Amino acid sequence: MIKKLLPILLLLASAQITRAQVIGKMFPDMEAETVEDKKVNLPTDTKGKYTLLGLAYSKKSEDELNSWFVPVYNKFIRKATGLMAGMGYDVNVYFVPMFTGVNAAATGTAKKKALKNVDPQLLPYILFYKGELKSYKEALDFEKKDIPYFFVLDKEGNIVYATSGRFSEDKLGELEDSIED
Repeated sequence: MIKKLLPILLLLASAQITRAQVIGKMFPDMEAETVEDKKVNLPTDTKGKYTLLGLAYSKKSEDELNSWFVPVYNKFIRKATGLMAGMGYDVNVYFVPMFTGVNAAATGTAKKKALKNVDPQLLPYILFYKGELKSYKEALDFEKKDIPYFFVLDKEGNIVYATSGRFSEDKLGELEDSIED
């Protein structure tokens, strides 16, 4: 039993160490674009508000990133109505598929596909990054290409929370706890 649990415990411990290595660091500068080719500079253009970023740099990780769209939209973006009006979050949210190396040429195709297939209410929250990956992998400590990575930035652009992988209610709760009103 202990032999079976040990690898799982080591994996969980390494994930916690990885997250701890980026907490408190400034998110590295990243220039990304909307589907309409408007440039957004992270974290510069998001300063003054908490920001939730989801990054993915492979097709498989992008599929897992998509599992976050609706829950994050419902929790942080959708405007509350009725008795709950005015009680929502004032937070920037961006999902960022990263196109690097030979895949960088596919950025235009991905934008067209998003325009055609993504709910128009979600499009403003999707940014496309085209460029190198190495500096982000080093600064953000994301080595596993098949999972998405999520970062909560404070109002100055410092990382206050990090997680990775497929959506779960527990992870959403941790994200919510890390965002101060």
